[in-house]
Amino acid sequence: MPHTANDLQLTAKPHPFTLWVDADACPKVIKEILYRAAERQQFPLLLVANQPLGVPRSPWIKTVRVAAGFDVADNHIVQQAMVGDLVITADIPLAALVVEKGCVAINPRGDLYTPDNIRQRLNMRDFMESLRSSGVQTGGPPPLNHQDRMAFANQLDRLLAKLSRPKG
Repeated sequence: MPHTANDLQLTAKPHPFTLWVDADACPKVIKEILYRAAERQQFPLLLVANQPLGVPRSPWIKTVRVAAGFDVADNHIVQQAMVGDLVITADIPLAALVVEKGCVAINPRGDLYTPDNIRQRLNMRDFMESLRSSGVQTGGPPPLNHQDRMAFANQLDRLLAKLSRPKG
């Protein structure tokens, strides 16, 4: 029986998405959740960093080491990610760029970045940055806790189920 164009497309790209991780600042516990998910659901997981990363040996998990420098990892993700890919990042400007490109993005606490909320998040980030540059002590985010890890894992499961569904 001859293959159709759809069959060939599926053969060329067996996974409907790739999961990209802005790995330099991603908490270890979040990476471990991602490793388990990639193994369980067999999707490509690419961790982009400017330093060597130790990851489990797996056909699903790969690292991409980029040169050191401001936004080098971010730029690599923006250039390589495709519509429908999932990006894990706490970097709001990176999230804005990939959302604009048609990717799905969440932070390590499970918060979903959307076209509807990204502008507000960028504005808040810029406001906090201006406070810090004027000498105001703003503090950072609180440490990741158990509820944050659960929120991330639950959001990841929902998104993976949605992204894994055949289009049509």
